[in-house]
Amino acid sequence: MQPAPPAQVPGLTPGHLALPRLVSADPDAFAREVWGHEAWLSQAADLPGDVHDLLDADAVDELVSSRGLRTPFLRVAKNGSTLPDRSFTAGGGIGAAVGDQISDDKLLRLFADGATLVLQGLHRTWPPLVAFCQQLAAELGHPVQANAYVTPPQSQGFDDHYDVHDVFVLQVEGEKRWRIHAPVHEAPLRDQPWTDRRQDVARAAATEPLLDVVLTPGDCLYLPRGFLHAATALGAVSTHLTLGVHTWTRHSLAQQVLDQALASLAADPQVRHSLALGADVADPTAIADDLELIRGRLLDAVRDVDAAAVAQRLAAHRLAAQRAAPVAPLAQLREAAALTDDAPLPAGLALRAHLLPQLVDEPDGGAVLRSRAGDVRLQADQVDSVRELLKTGRADDLGSALARTLLLTGILVAPNR
Repeated sequence: MQPAPPAQVPGLTPGHLALPRLVSADPDAFAREVWGHEAWLSQAADLPGDVHDLLDADAVDELVSSRGLRTPFLRVAKNGSTLPDRSFTAGGGIGAAVGDQISDDKLLRLFADGATLVLQGLHRTWPPLVAFCQQLAAELGHPVQANAYVTPPQSQGFDDHYDVHDVFVLQVEGEKRWRIHAPVHEAPLRDQPWTDRRQDVARAAATEPLLDVVLTPGDCLYLPRGFLHAATALGAVSTHLTLGVHTWTRHSLAQQVLDQALASLAADPQVRHSLALGADVADPTAIADDLELIRGRLLDAVRDVDAAAVAQRLAAHRLAAQRAAPVAPLAQLREAAALTDDAPLPAGLALRAHLLPQLVDEPDGGAVLRSRAGDVRLQADQVDSVRELLKTGRADDLGSALARTLLLTGILVAPNR
């Protein structure tokens, strides 16, 4: 059933570029009706464009044969179990003092014998997916990672299980049959893996599935965390991308609230006071009065936690959860060295994408420019120019000295030459 007509949903704005490549529903309707609650199948005919610009068979061969990948950027599984690293790695040879580079020879033998290759962290190693995952994360408001699963014909890499993050499964090559079951543990947290509930998962997997579908190239399946799934390649080699969305949760907010409440209690002398001499902390009656005092103070502290303070703490976590767009150090250095005080700035200098920059005002009129590239201290006479840069993305009014600083700190990026 298609979602209802879209209504305005906070946090989603027009101009999505990545999400419509994965979901046939309107983005706002998807956010309201599907996100975090329902499995959703989008067929290639209802999605725009081809998927091979993101990954294809040649890209897989290049990654495992000539990119010098090391563990954990690859793992190998067979019959539901992950194989030891030594079964598919080898030394790098003379001049490469590493012992865990991917061995294409070993991989060939394992793959021919029915093992599944799992290319991990493609949001860091394969440029098209670096850009796509950064764009998708910006649209969703949640960090995104990318793995690829390459499975020989008639093989299954992993048994029925659930993930502790949402996933978009995008079929790239071949066909794969997916069997989906309802959660045995709704919306699991990151420390609540399926292995804690093996028996429940096995029982649920033996029942009639919610979905039993064959994905063909270009099809995409969205699964909220907790939904059970298993996949089997059919008549040829099958490759699919799993885009994992590591969602911020209400539990994340609760953790921040508790952390701040506990920090505030450290200023309360009564809370810091020692328990009575000879107190038996294993006796509930012995600690009852102290516990009641703590309970009351903690409730008061929780009520006093400010939303702005929570958001400020989470902002720091958000900066660390994803990286800014790639930057070319040598090109940056050349561009910075070429800037002169008596010449206009070169055309094309721009704000680096996915920085999440923020100006934090200082008492002396200066500011700190905080972003995924780190902190940059600004003088008072530089603040307005940088504020305009953040507003427009253009560097026209910066001046050569400030532009040089921002190039060397990865805030500005040099134009392609």
